Amino acid sequence: MIARDFGAGELAGRLRDNPDAVAWLDLLQPSAADLAAVAAEFGLHPLAVEDALAEHERPKLDRYPDHLFVNVYALSFDGDSGDGDDATAKVRKVEISAFVTDRALITVHKHRGDVDQLVDRWDRDTGLAAASGVDFLLYGLFDVVVDSQYAAARAVDEAMDAIEDRMLGPGGAPRPVRMHGFALRRALAVLRRAVAPMQDVVAEVSRTGGELVDDQLRPYYRDVEDHAERALESIEHSLTRITELLDADLNEQSNILNDITRKLAAWAAVIAVPTALTGYFGQNVPYPGYERTWGFVQSLALLVLSAGALYLYLKRRGWL
Repeated sequence: MIARDFGAGELAGRLRDNPDAVAWLDLLQPSAADLAAVAAEFGLHPLAVEDALAEHERPKLDRYPDHLFVNVYALSFDGDSGDGDDATAKVRKVEISAFVTDRALITVHKHRGDVDQLVDRWDRDTGLAAASGVDFLLYGLFDVVVDSQYAAARAVDEAMDAIEDRMLGPGGAPRPVRMHGFALRRALAVLRRAVAPMQDVVAEVSRTGGELVDDQLRPYYRDVEDHAERALESIEHSLTRITELLDADLNEQSNILNDITRKLAAWAAVIAVPTALTGYFGQNVPYPGYERTWGFVQSLALLVLSAGALYLYLKRRGWL
């Protein structure tokens, strides 16, 4: 039997009246007074309560004498929203703190999240739920969180597909595309900070010899641990990929700059030869044919031939 929609003050009494029952209590942005009342009822440690009220805590697992404290992040990445090319604005993080006691899972949503998704996940394994307790509720929470992290990692990777060809095209990527690439790398860094500790958190909960997870559920925890590893590997792969794309674009930009510099130097050399010759014939000493028509033709031919020969040489070398 499942009982819902009763006051939080009734929870402890209902657990006493039903020795085999377990409970889930979800608090959305509770005040310090609200959480203090729950802490007094279930004997929650003050340090854990303090962490549950604070925002931007790192993902972690803390063990206390009568309960566990877990902090995790559900993630999403919406490539169709956000502010311009600021991909970090498209990353949505829902911080969830959880107190795990013998008979109750108490979650604290520090931001509004999709609670129905968590309930649906539990409802899909009613047979496993009937034979388990709080460890099943925590498994469902971990599974939903890790699946969201992997989905976010894949969404960022797919967003890179849209800019990869433009970044690897000839001439380098336009500045908006390049800035979008930098934004995606920042988004991956945000994801990595939330995903990297998850494998250790799940492993610590399900470690052999622990009292919370029974042998029936331990393989399921290992499956979640494997998914957390896959999510982290996907993010690491995407970080390597976007870094290599940005480096390739930077190299292309450098090659273009070198080519332009080389062409400018070549044209300067071509122009310098006639300048030197006219300076020699016009300013230093009278040249052969000075003040004669054939002398002018001779000097002009020398200018054209010398400049043309230098141009052909530089063209053959690929400088022009």
